[in-house]
Amino acid sequence: QVQLVESGGGLVQPGGSLRLSCAASGIIFSRYTLGWYRQAPGKQRELVAAVTSGGTTNYADSLKGRFTISRDNNKNTVYLQMNSLKPDDTAVYYCHARIDVYRNYWGQGTQVTVSS
Repeated sequence: QVQLVESGGGLVQPGGSLRLSCAASGIIFSRYTLGWYRQAPGKQRELVAAVTSGGTTNYADSLKGRFTISRDNNKNTVYLQMNSLKPDDTAVYYCHARIDVYRNYWGQGTQVTVSS
């Protein structure tokens, strides 16, 4: 059974930082492209960042420089370091693991709220 379990969300003031973690089980973690997506109320889910099995990273243009994705294959965990947070970053953040359309999994999401 595949599980992706996110943690690290919460309430943070504008300008603050959070680090999200996603622990995976039931998959050969090192083979997967890992990603973070987010969905704000009334908006579509959007890609935040992704890292391939080879370590290549990709970011939403609007988030480059503030967010950093990383993976630890020894711990089966992917991270999202978020700095200089803004109220517009408020959303549910989802972890995603993908090899192909058949091996494509989502976590349950973690809420990030940026507010003073």
